[in-house]
Amino acid sequence: MLTIAYGEGLLSEDTFLHRLDHALGSGQIDAGGLVGDLMTRAPVSGLKARLLAAVDRLHLTRAGELVQPVDLLALDWTGVVPELLVGRSRRCDIVLDDPGVSRRHARLVFRDGSWVLQDLQSTNGTTVNGVQVGRCQLRPGDSLTLGTACLRVD
Repeated sequence: MLTIAYGEGLLSEDTFLHRLDHALGSGQIDAGGLVGDLMTRAPVSGLKARLLAAVDRLHLTRAGELVQPVDLLALDWTGVVPELLVGRSRRCDIVLDDPGVSRRHARLVFRDGSWVLQDLQSTNGTTVNGVQVGRCQLRPGDSLTLGTACLRVD
């Protein structure tokens, strides 16, 4: 799991080496402590993929109304910008004017050709394609929910 997370860009080289040293240096390995904050996603195909895509296009508000995601998160996939801070604060790189979004909600880091999202212990959490995440790799077409704000990755 540790090498997969490193390969998918979820860990920097320094963090990978630190966790590997920790695992090899102790007599008993705490797997949750080493990889508990990481999330990798297996590719989904066929009927399951089509169903997830259809459900993903629908979002429920707290009042139970169906709404479409309104904001497109157009990310630069060339790596020119290495990091973005997302939140409600005007000091963030991406400002979401939504009361459900924390002032400093999430960080996006470009690593090895992909964007990695990390929730910054926000009050209302972050989901990617309907799954609560702490950290995960983003792909074009992913649906993000930060608090109550819905975004589509492009």
